[in-house]
Amino acid sequence: MPDLLLELFSEEIPARMQRKAAEDLKTLVTNALVDAGLPYEGAKAFATPRRLALHVAGVPAGSAATREERKGPRVGAPEKAVEGFLRGAGLSSIDDATIQTDPKKGDFYVAVIEKPGRSAIDIIGEFMPGILRNFPWPKSMRWGTTSTRWVRPLHSIIATFGPETEEPDVVPFEFDGIQSGKTTRGHRFLADTAFEVRRFDDYATGLEKHKVVLDADRRKEIILADAKDRALALGLELVEDPGLLEEVAGLVEWPVVLTGSFDEAFLEIPDECIQLTIKVNQKCFVLKDPNTGKLANKFVLISNIVAPDDGKLIIAGNEKVIRARLSDAQFFWQSDLKTKLTDNLPKLSDVKFHEKLGSVGERVQRLIALSAELAPLVGADAEKAKRGAELAKADLVSAMVFEFPELQGLMGRYYATAQGEDASVAIAVEEHYKPQGPSDSVPADPVAVSVALAEKLDLLAGFWAIDEKPTGSKDPYALRRAALGVIRIVLENNLRLKLGELILSALNAQSAKTDNAEALVADLLSFLADRLKVHLKDEGARHDLIDAVFALDDQDDLLMVVKRVEALGAFVSSDDGTNLLAGYKRAVNILKAEEKKDGKPVSGKPHADHLQEQAEIDLASAIDTARADAADAIREENFEGAMEALSKLRAPVDTFFGDILVNADDPVLRMNRLQLLSEIRDATHVVADFSKVAG
Repeated sequence: MPDLLLELFSEEIPARMQRKAAEDLKTLVTNALVDAGLPYEGAKAFATPRRLALHVAGVPAGSAATREERKGPRVGAPEKAVEGFLRGAGLSSIDDATIQTDPKKGDFYVAVIEKPGRSAIDIIGEFMPGILRNFPWPKSMRWGTTSTRWVRPLHSIIATFGPETEEPDVVPFEFDGIQSGKTTRGHRFLADTAFEVRRFDDYATGLEKHKVVLDADRRKEIILADAKDRALALGLELVEDPGLLEEVAGLVEWPVVLTGSFDEAFLEIPDECIQLTIKVNQKCFVLKDPNTGKLANKFVLISNIVAPDDGKLIIAGNEKVIRARLSDAQFFWQSDLKTKLTDNLPKLSDVKFHEKLGSVGERVQRLIALSAELAPLVGADAEKAKRGAELAKADLVSAMVFEFPELQGLMGRYYATAQGEDASVAIAVEEHYKPQGPSDSVPADPVAVSVALAEKLDLLAGFWAIDEKPTGSKDPYALRRAALGVIRIVLENNLRLKLGELILSALNAQSAKTDNAEALVADLLSFLADRLKVHLKDEGARHDLIDAVFALDDQDDLLMVVKRVEALGAFVSSDDGTNLLAGYKRAVNILKAEEKKDGKPVSGKPHADHLQEQAEIDLASAIDTARADAADAIREENFEGAMEALSKLRAPVDTFFGDILVNADDPVLRMNRLQLLSEIRDATHVVADFSKVAG
């Protein structure tokens, strides 16, 4: 079957836009093919700095003819209904329709719409200009005298279509005065000549001959392998950076890896500052000494040309820029060290956190109070927790963080350490932002834990107080991330916390006062519960078991909620649990049917004098024992023990349903037995709502 090859050749496309643009091209074209009745076998998109390309394999030579019968209004229907039917069916007159008879509905009009098959080349040539005209670039530009927009000036378009065994045809169309063809150009500097292509195989091969590596992933592999080899030759290791690798692969069509160096004096700067300076300013990788783990005064740069002097001039140019930028970083570092973090605190009063929530300085005071409240609950020293909270935001007004905001917290730790602060305080300054995502680590030091929890609870309480909650997919203040951070800190540190009380403290401390604190606490706890459900599902817990536990009251002790879910999961997967669940479901179904019939719920304890059969006597006794034992175990937070207590109901429940007729003729006996079933329901609800457990 024929293949389709497309290439859009332009000036340099920003690296950050390339991969998505290639996928957008693939999606738009393949969707248009399918919509036109041209299913395909496979498609792959490519991007380099100067081109987007798409290869679609196994496209039919043409669309099949179609015949559709479209039912219309009844004969004799109002004129407007008939006119609408004619327009929709594309008929010029009702005489072009046929009349069919339905034995029940009578005569009605039917339009037979026949569409002949069309050449794939014609179809593609029709939809391509529209795709290009409406291409979803994040930013685009106009050039020349036309109103057409593209990310950068577009120079040529390749569009060929045909089977492997034949000379492909050019798909004829025009966009912005550019006629589609089969000619492209090679590398701007190394092989800037035009050449013709026929289909994808010789296109990719031709580009390679003209110093262009088409596949971005292959360019990444080349860069990574060569960079590691260069580092190894120097006795060093490459500090890998996936984001930077993706970016530099989008800056070159023919990657050439070179190494440069900088003055060893700059190594006094923290490694993270050096790496970020070199990355941001020159898109270069840094190298480290494998023996010490510290950075070396070497870097790896990626060139887009093979220079006649082996890259000496390119290396020198990069070294000059990096030297200047590292000089700036060294100045920031040294000047920041001369200023104590405590001297930065008054400046935080001039930094607005949020117009309704006051300044960062005001927020720091809230963090100090909340960290002190949390400290004894998480095993931290209260004074150290207060000090960590006091200094947590002090680096925000430092010169280094002003230049590189992503270093906030980390620089605070460096400055705190250099100024002799306690190690736990310095760790808290860095880690109070953590975790910042699902893959980020969680604070473990108790002082850091207290400050990190205070940071997130204050954030959540503040935005709840001013009614700036997440809505749908919008979460501008990353409150879902903050909630997940609270959950992970609590669970991974095995913390027993009553979050409702802590949230209330955080709400009462807000500059935005509220009169409905209790309602906000309940709402925020519900939000945390929803996040916990998502977290547990991601960890593999069954959603029905989560719902069964969350159906109970008092769910602000997250660690206990998780332990209940784990214990319930182990129980229902056992034989005793499976059989007891089946008995519970049977009891509940009988109760529901009878309650619906009687119009009122079954309540009250069964009367001992009305227990006639041994099976019901044994069940009543077993329920009393199991409920008491389960309640005792719950009070001791022994959830496995509570499940074990319930498991003892299995045999008497099985015997009861085997020997006893619940719906006895005697109404007194019948009600007594229904009350016994109600006791089964109530006993199991001590540990979870079994009605929500599947099975």
